[in-house]
Amino acid sequence: MITKKFVQRRDIMENKANNKNVRPTESELEILTILWERGASTVREVHEILEKQKEAGYTTTLKLMQIMHDKGLLQRDASAKTHIYEAAIPKEETQAQLLKKMIDTVFSGSASQLVMQALGGHRSSQEELDRIREYLNEIDQKQSK
Repeated sequence: MITKKFVQRRDIMENKANNKNVRPTESELEILTILWERGASTVREVHEILEKQKEAGYTTTLKLMQIMHDKGLLQRDASAKTHIYEAAIPKEETQAQLLKKMIDTVFSGSASQLVMQALGGHRSSQEELDRIREYLNEIDQKQSK
C-alpha cells in the first residue's frame, strides 16, 4: 500500500515537471474546462457533461483522459475502483501559456494587435477599458525595467 502511494506520488511529480511545454488540444481543453469548474471527477461525470456539448463516446473520453494523464495534463487517483481525475495545472497557467503562443504565432509577437482585434468586435464598458489600460501600463512598466 505504501509503495503504491509512493509510485502514484512520483508519477504525479514527474507529470508536473513534464507538463510545462504541453499544449492541450481543443478536445483536451474541453475536458480541462470541465475539471477546472467541477474539480476532481470520474470519467463518467466528465463524459456526461461533454455529451451535452457535443456527441462523444464514453470510450473516446476515457482514452483521451488517459492520454492527458500520460502527457501530464491530468492527475489520477487510482486508489479506488473508480479512478478520479483532476487538472494537473491551474487554469491561469494554461491560459497564459496558450495566450503567449497565440500572440507569438498569430499576432507576430504584438500584444497590442491582439487587444485591438479582441476589442474590435466587442463592445466594452468604460470599466473594462480602464482595466485594460491599467494592465497595459503595468506590462509596459515591467518591460522597461
